[in-house]
Amino acid sequence: MQDEEVNFSELWRTLWKRKITIISVTLLFSVAAVFFALSKPNIYKASVILTPVSSDGGAGGLAALAGQFGGLASMAGINLGSGGGDKTNLALEIIKSRSFLENFIANHNLLVPIMAATDWDDTTDTLILDDNIYDQANDKWIRDVKAPKKPKPSLWEAYKEFSDLLYIDYDKKAATIIIDIEYYSPKLAQQWLEWLIADLNSFMSKQDFEEAQASINYLNNQLNGIQVKAMESVFYQLIEEQTKNMMLISVKPEYVLKTIDPPQVPEERAKPNRALIVILGTILGGLLSVFIVLLQRRNS
Repeated sequence: MQDEEVNFSELWRTLWKRKITIISVTLLFSVAAVFFALSKPNIYKASVILTPVSSDGGAGGLAALAGQFGGLASMAGINLGSGGGDKTNLALEIIKSRSFLENFIANHNLLVPIMAATDWDDTTDTLILDDNIYDQANDKWIRDVKAPKKPKPSLWEAYKEFSDLLYIDYDKKAATIIIDIEYYSPKLAQQWLEWLIADLNSFMSKQDFEEAQASINYLNNQLNGIQVKAMESVFYQLIEEQTKNMMLISVKPEYVLKTIDPPQVPEERAKPNRALIVILGTILGGLLSVFIVLLQRRNS
């Protein structure tokens, strides 16, 4: 115990003797952390809360047909199945897919704000673009890259950048989906989120509408070759159910995901946490200064 007290006393005297060095290094790191924190642009987060839309209607009708005419339908090579089922998982995979996001970026002309923006001017409500990447006056990409990349970024590059801005959380128990977009501009973050949900619902409704229309066309063509009279009833009811599906698709803008809490323009930044950056920088400087002092004492 006495040895430990002596060692601790010696350590304390050493640190106190070199307090100027410790304070100087700590202060240096604190100032550097302040400048670093201030250099980071503000990032705003827009959020939307969604819930899966119930897939009743056509699914229930097809399930009833499967129970009533399943045997006859299988003899004719028709799989009634159980209807559309829950499309939530499919929707979440689509919204993260490369092809969907690339089309989203191209359709809404988001290449410049995604690939060239570095900050947002809140006084003029405009994006600040990197002059070394994009010449705004001449509407020309001028970034210096090595082949096979080109001065104008590809949609693949934009997709990877946009994926880093997009966050999706699906709570199956609560049946809620939270989608966030983080960006320099709060208005653009909110607008992009609205476009993303609308495009997803439109994409999936169009896909299902075309499938229903193709099914109706197929069933109408097969009606002429039916030899079993009982199968005519199955075909006509299938056509009726697919027609109902097409009608429901046409009148439901929120086809797969229904908005519970729409995205709002965020008024407070989500990051960076400048206070935390300064605190961590100060702590790091203090620890490093103590380490330097003890290392010098050991070598002396």
